Amino acid sequence: MRKLPHGLKLGVATASYQIEGAWNAADKAPSIWDIMCHQKESRIKDGTTGDDTCKSYEFYKRDIEMLKFLGVDFYRFSISWPRLLPTGFANQISESGLEYYNNIINELLENNIEPVVTMFHWDLPQNLQDLGGWANPLISDWFGDYARVLYKLFGDRVKTWITINEPKQIGLFGYGMTRFAPQLNAHGIGEYLAAKQMVLAHARAWHIYDKEFRETQKGVCGITIATDFREGVTDSQEDVEAGMDAMDFEVGLYSHPIFTSKGGFPERTIRRIAEKSKEQGYPKSRLPEFTQEEIEYAKGTSDFYGFNHYSTKFYTRDNYKPGTHPIPSYDDDIGADFTYLDYEKGAVPHCTVIPHGIRKALKWVKDNCNDPPIMITENGSGTFGGLNDLERISYYKRYLNSVLDAIEQDHCNVITYTAWSLMDNFEWDSGLSVKFGLFEVDFDDDKRLRTARSSALWYKDIIAKRILDVDYVPKLKEITF
Repeated sequence: MRKLPHGLKLGVATASYQIEGAWNAADKAPSIWDIMCHQKESRIKDGTTGDDTCKSYEFYKRDIEMLKFLGVDFYRFSISWPRLLPTGFANQISESGLEYYNNIINELLENNIEPVVTMFHWDLPQNLQDLGGWANPLISDWFGDYARVLYKLFGDRVKTWITINEPKQIGLFGYGMTRFAPQLNAHGIGEYLAAKQMVLAHARAWHIYDKEFRETQKGVCGITIATDFREGVTDSQEDVEAGMDAMDFEVGLYSHPIFTSKGGFPERTIRRIAEKSKEQGYPKSRLPEFTQEEIEYAKGTSDFYGFNHYSTKFYTRDNYKPGTHPIPSYDDDIGADFTYLDYEKGAVPHCTVIPHGIRKALKWVKDNCNDPPIMITENGSGTFGGLNDLERISYYKRYLNSVLDAIEQDHCNVITYTAWSLMDNFEWDSGLSVKFGLFEVDFDDDKRLRTARSSALWYKDIIAKRILDVDYVPKLKEITF
């Protein structure tokens, strides 16, 4: 048994497109995910959409009942930009969108649950994407205007803001590839344009809070970065270098400009992309430069490090063959192949069970990002269904055990732990097929019945007792919402 540290807050997370449904209710405008999911040749593996998903726009009160049942300290959810601002710009606020988010925030507070609000969890208004989206330098202004609206409407009650969730996934999968919306497929260029603009847009939102709202609202504002760990397959110098390169591409592109004293993109990414670009005949690097003014503007613009983590990859250049990836491309710029080695597989590869990786990732943040307060804003594992999800409980136990090692032995300043997810939802390109929920959702039921899994009972117990008991397994009971 291990006691949880005093003051460590425990919560759960969701995201607007993944749970709300009501994709065209009232005056809500289409997001890039609405457009992607409605294409005839959908890339969603099971052919589903987020049109209805959990129907939380209609049944949010039941979500709050589930949160009360768990006893969480906080609930991390996101606001849909096109639901609140139908034009994407700050000229028009949706009355129905405003009412919906006010109702959630107020009911959470009435039940002593802290709202932790993400401004952007991937559902960009399509009309802003039509203007270039995250590749357009003007998006810093658009996002700043959106952030200011949020602070004015909700900042009297919301004291923890997350600007952007997982910039790498947005830029790489959506701009560099076709896996996620908006499917630009601009290999080796789009992801880097988006990386720079997301850093600057985040910085804009933080500066607005810092200068205009912090003194009166007394909250905090930060960014969440996917921080799965990357290391070499072996201890050879070449593999170690490959792992370090991968870590800077995967995490450092977003953390280095914000959390380091030097600022700007990491040297490893600058060097590798410049060398590759020159080989490929480009007149200059495909990685856009920050001006010195932009470097100073972005530095120090996060009150905490939002940390999402699911697994670890191992890199090597031993068998890497140029031409196995598109040229140019992000993968070719890293110039290494990865494996999950022979670890226990999850329902999806990025949930391969490698618990020591979360401790290494937390230590990397401590050592490379000026030892910030760390909010673990997502950690969890998917299955293909079933209420008695002992494999998910096993994942949580082992990962939480490593988190406690990072806190107690490495002195990482971890202040929250967030389970992903409250309930089954639309899991992006996996659709409804992969289940991450503590609560099962019956997607065939018009009212989307939610049923507590064994993992929900386990999490409820650890929240109540504040003790990690590696031997405890709850007895499954039928509890529905």
